[in-house]
Amino acid sequence: MTSDQLMNALISIKNHDAKAKRECIVRPASRLLGEVLRLLQKNSYIEGYEFVDDGRSGVYRISLLGKINECKAIKPRYAVKRDGFEKYEKRYLPARDVGLIFVSAPSGVITHTEAKKRETGGRLLAYVY
Repeated sequence: MTSDQLMNALISIKNHDAKAKRECIVRPASRLLGEVLRLLQKNSYIEGYEFVDDGRSGVYRISLLGKINECKAIKPRYAVKRDGFEKYEKRYLPARDVGLIFVSAPSGVITHTEAKKRETGGRLLAYVY
């Protein structure tokens, strides 16, 4: 049994992307992973994804674009106040305005830029650039 499904999925996506694969199958599927994939698609890091029900927990079939240099889960999942994102941007992202940090906020999973606009905090989940 895997300890962190989000971490395993992001590493699998990164490895498939590095090998120039066009598609990646990630299992098991979870709602949190679906929200992260939605944000990756919205910000054009992946082409698309679909949920396939296999009778167990399901799988995600992800179409890749080859735009991901790095994506990892953040452990431990730090709690960040609404004005505390700058420290973590410097730690996890390569430069200013490059990449995204995914945050689990009270309104759902959002990016750190959206969290700053809404003036809300949350828990850090993952980053991508």
